[in-house]
Parts: sequence; C-alpha cells; structure tokens
Amino acid sequence: MTKEFTVGEKVRVVAMPPYVKTAEPMPMLRPPNLIHLGEEGVVIDRRPGGYWGVRFARGAFLMDSQYIEAVGNAAETSEKSEQSFLF
Repeated sequence: MTKEFTVGEKVRVVAMPPYVKTAEPMPMLRPPNLIHLGEEGVVIDRRPGGYWGVRFARGAFLMDSQYIEAVGNAAETSEKSEQSFLF
C-alpha cells in the first residue's frame, strides 16, 4: 500500500534510499548523503510510481513513499500520550 501525502505537507526521512534522484525536468541520480535520516522536507508534488517530489535544505528530490512519513503523525501520537497523562 502506498502512503498518501498532500502538497505542502511536512515529511521526515525514515529510511535511507541507496541513491536519490533530483526532482528536475531531467532527473539525475545523486549520492544519498545529500539528505540524512530524520531530515524534514516539504512535499512539492506527486509523481507516478509512488514517488513524491520533496524539497529539503539541499534541494528537491524524488522520494519513494517507503522512505518518508508525515511529520504530523509522530507529533499527534506524542500529544495524545501526553494528554492521557493529564487525566
């Protein structure tokens, strides 16, 4: 099952791909050390094949949905667990 994101949503790298592909009209393969595990970026568009264009600090790259997750999910989970301690 492919994860779904919305344009403008913040995402986090949860696993490192063997390489990254630039999100340019003529994509190029680049070494994966341009991004790091846990780095956050913003979804800029949806591409065929389960790929998402994501803008990170060092550029925009095409990321397979298996390598990213929505940032809000982790925050919502921690907020819920914090709230449960208040009651």
